[in-house]
Amino acid sequence: MTTPDPGDDTRSKILAAARRLFAAHGYAGTSLADIAAEVGLTKTAVAYHFHPKDRLAAELLAPAADDLLALLGRDPGAGPRRFVEPLTVFVVRHREVIRLLMDDIGGADAAPPGSRGETIRAFRDEIYARLAGPEPDAAARVRAWAVMGALQLAVVQTMDLPAGRVSELLLAAARAAYDGVPGG
Repeated sequence: MTTPDPGDDTRSKILAAARRLFAAHGYAGTSLADIAAEVGLTKTAVAYHFHPKDRLAAELLAPAADDLLALLGRDPGAGPRRFVEPLTVFVVRHREVIRLLMDDIGGADAAPPGSRGETIRAFRDEIYARLAGPEPDAAARVRAWAVMGALQLAVVQTMDLPAGRVSELLLAAARAAYDGVPGG
């Protein structure tokens, strides 16, 4: 039997504090000193585990990226409307990360090749393609962007509400956005 590494517990506490603070104040608005104060450590102790701060963000993004790859790996044969529910579950589960991406790492459209922004743009475009379907007409395009916009903004603006309630209401709103555009 192995003894748990106390550093793992410290790392977990730092990650949890960073997730909360990034969600509340954004990536740029949160310093390593803020995270240290939240956990009861020194800035040096936090930096020992996560320096530069980008490493901390990358570790927070990793589980969401894994879930996104699994979501996009699903069989697209079910059709765009069936993609709305698993996408909604994903954005609510990872709403802190969605906030981090929207508020602080945005600018994906202007991102240079090889950057994080380019990767975010590629994921965004794949989600859009799943929602719009193959060879989308104008209605399918509007419907896809409406659902994506509703999901992104709603999870960021409702961080103070319980995830279960947000999920329930957001799924209804996303379905309404999807179904509300005629012609598809």
